[in-house]
Amino acid sequence: MIEIAKTAGFCYGVKRAVDNVYKAVGEGRKIATLGPIIHNPQVIADLEQKGVNYYDKVSDIPKGFTVVIRAHGVGEDVYRELEGREVVDLTCPFVAKIHRIVFEHYKKGYKIVIVGDKNHPEVIGINGWCEGSADIIYDPNEHIDGNLSKKDVCVVAQTTIKKENFMQIVQILKKTCKSTLIFDTICSATKDRQEEAAVLSGKSDMMIVVGGRQSSNTRKLYEISKENCPNTYLIENAGELPGKRTYNKIGITAGASTPGRIIEEVVKAMSEELKNEETFAELFEQYESKTLNNGDIIEGTVVEVHNNEVIVDLGEYKFNGQLAADQLTDDPSLKPSDVVKEGDKIKVYVVGVNDVEGKVVLSRKKLVAMESWNRIKESYENGDLLEGKVIKAVRGGVIVLTDGSQVFVPARQASERFVQDLQSLVGTTVNYKIIEVDERRKRVIGSVRVVIEEKKKAAEEAFWAAAEVGKRYQGTVKSLTSFGAFVDIGGVDGLVHISELSWNKIKHPSEIVKEGDVLDVYIKDLNPETKKISLGFKKIEDNPWVIAQNKISVGDTISCKIVRMMPFGAFAEIIPGVDGLIHISQIANKRIGKPEDELTIGQEVQAKVTDANWEDKKISLSIRALLPEEEAPVKEEAEEEEKIEAPEGAVIYSTDPEVEVAQSSVVQEALEGETEE
Repeated sequence: MIEIAKTAGFCYGVKRAVDNVYKAVGEGRKIATLGPIIHNPQVIADLEQKGVNYYDKVSDIPKGFTVVIRAHGVGEDVYRELEGREVVDLTCPFVAKIHRIVFEHYKKGYKIVIVGDKNHPEVIGINGWCEGSADIIYDPNEHIDGNLSKKDVCVVAQTTIKKENFMQIVQILKKTCKSTLIFDTICSATKDRQEEAAVLSGKSDMMIVVGGRQSSNTRKLYEISKENCPNTYLIENAGELPGKRTYNKIGITAGASTPGRIIEEVVKAMSEELKNEETFAELFEQYESKTLNNGDIIEGTVVEVHNNEVIVDLGEYKFNGQLAADQLTDDPSLKPSDVVKEGDKIKVYVVGVNDVEGKVVLSRKKLVAMESWNRIKESYENGDLLEGKVIKAVRGGVIVLTDGSQVFVPARQASERFVQDLQSLVGTTVNYKIIEVDERRKRVIGSVRVVIEEKKKAAEEAFWAAAEVGKRYQGTVKSLTSFGAFVDIGGVDGLVHISELSWNKIKHPSEIVKEGDVLDVYIKDLNPETKKISLGFKKIEDNPWVIAQNKISVGDTISCKIVRMMPFGAFAEIIPGVDGLIHISQIANKRIGKPEDELTIGQEVQAKVTDANWEDKKISLSIRALLPEEEAPVKEEAEEEEKIEAPEGAVIYSTDPEVEVAQSSVVQEALEGETEE
């Protein structure tokens, strides 16, 4: 018996190229191809009879001819050479994709490595997109340039290379190179063809591979088949069939450049000698296109992506299908290129078939909606959490798209709070649950609010189970009041009092934070019964007294600014939030009646730190200590006679509102002196 490989014959790229050349000839155009259109002598000879010749160089092609770029593609330099000429570019979409990968990564500084035959026109074309600088490796046993170990490498494959070769070379490169970026660019049709050849040859007594001897993919089919079936023959036409054909099981496959009529001739010649009553028509039915019907659901391969449609290769049906952009997705903001790319496998629904034009109209949206409806119903029954994108606002709510299904979410269910402008939700991604399903009307109602409330409740329970004084959180400022800021610390809000926002005095929390700010806070106090939480924010390292202690020491000379006058002296700001006292006796080297006699508010002065009590937050300063000794007054008794009084409980060393400072030691001594007298 005879079995024909389902993948035998023209692939999409070759069929597209050959069909377009014959179409151009039929229109009466003068056509010249840059290199043979395919590796098949029969097709080349037939085209030559119709006036289509091939040329190896652009400069050899006569003027006035339309130049056809074959499926193998060409390098960037050839396109520049063709400028100004009429060109029909029939580069296979899979090959064009490799060109883009190589060009983009070469410009980014990657070293390009091509796994393939350096003499194959496809590989030569690919190399032309990195200025001919690629390392080309065909055999895993080849020597690999040691310089690659220092480079970032981008690896691509010739579309018809054997998968095993590619994977072996990739493994070697991964161990050799600094870093490797791998693109498996072997054509999906080539993979399928090679895999089927391996299976078919493994169960056949004799294997026939039909195709041009110059065809790379045909030779690889022969090599694969020969490994599994010793009685494998490579032929170009039925006339080359071997004389001995008395085998029980015969397998037939064909390269991507082999026309269907040649396969037909081979099968017919083989079937005539079969001893059973199988007819050629029955055998060739395996190879011929299957029938497509409206309503069929099939898998295809994306071969072209345009702004308004996607072309899908339907594989064994030998048809290309047209998938309009509006039948690809319900999301109006997406372009076809956002959803699929060349080479993607995609399931589609057959909307209509026109056998005369060979046109198949497809829909992805309809199929997705059918599949999604069942998932939606299951999600409703299970109470599953779903995710979707709000695609439009309608009267009374919004429409959310999930896996091809449109779910209506009423306005009152669209958020935790009332949303005045529903249009503001369009384009956002939301989590929701199905709360109602109308089977008859195929209508689904969802709720975002239910999910938010469930999450909030769970977060609150988790918080109170683990909350304790001193525990730190990263929270978000939700709102501001005159007395502080409310901060969300994971589903619950806590209050940072205004006094906790800064070590300095502030009039309003907005001086320090705004809504949306993320703060590191800790729990100062909490009450599980009233659900009230008091948060701390100030950090000890930001305490101005801690900063001052790290910056100055007793004996230092510092610059400070006079900020306040008292009868017993003047306060000077050392840093914001920290003041020191310059006692009246330390302002000048002479006796003065009051601080204003020598100093003014805002005046910058140099003073010496004579004492620092960091625990009680007191700093004593002296201007007098910096004056020349000879100018110091002689009569010490004059100082002893001066008696200075300060009001009881005066704050004389600090302006910190939380610090209660007793009378200065200097003033206290003066008062005690009076008592003794």
